Amino acid sequence: MKYVAFLRGINVGGKNKVKMETLREVCDALGFENVKTYINSGNVIFETAKTNDKKLAERLEKAIEKEFALNIKVMIRAISEIESIVKNNPFAGQFENDKDLHVFFLDEELPQEKREMLLSNNNANEMFAVQNREIFCLLRVSVLDSLLMGRDYIGKKLKVSATARNWRTVNKVLEF
Repeated sequence: MKYVAFLRGINVGGKNKVKMETLREVCDALGFENVKTYINSGNVIFETAKTNDKKLAERLEKAIEKEFALNIKVMIRAISEIESIVKNNPFAGQFENDKDLHVFFLDEELPQEKREMLLSNNNANEMFAVQNREIFCLLRVSVLDSLLMGRDYIGKKLKVSATARNWRTVNKVLEF
């Protein structure tokens, strides 16, 4: 079974430094096969026996803590889930630049009241859609000025762990 691990908050602004070569070695030591990384922001593509993605994430989080002395949250998705995300993009055709669309991979599905709270923030500059354990965010403003990234709305208001990737990265991990 092929999976993608998205690590939250590594190699950003000189914090939580993780070398991709060492990260691949950590994944190899966990028994993951055909381990590859994409760019320096913590995207790991690997194969392993089909299992619960939460258990995989916990194993990888513990291994990262042991190897790097960092408490890093990991979101795991089967490659079939990434294919579904790309296929079912609610903002298809509504953006010109792959950096205008972001997908937030959540640790858990948002309950209805939190979905409604998020969606009530839709406006001309920032539009949101929720599908399964993902939030799609189409930005017409700078990432730093955005509700989700600039003000960490997901962590502070929705109280859910998440990590974001731009649309280009989401599509690129399918190529591995």
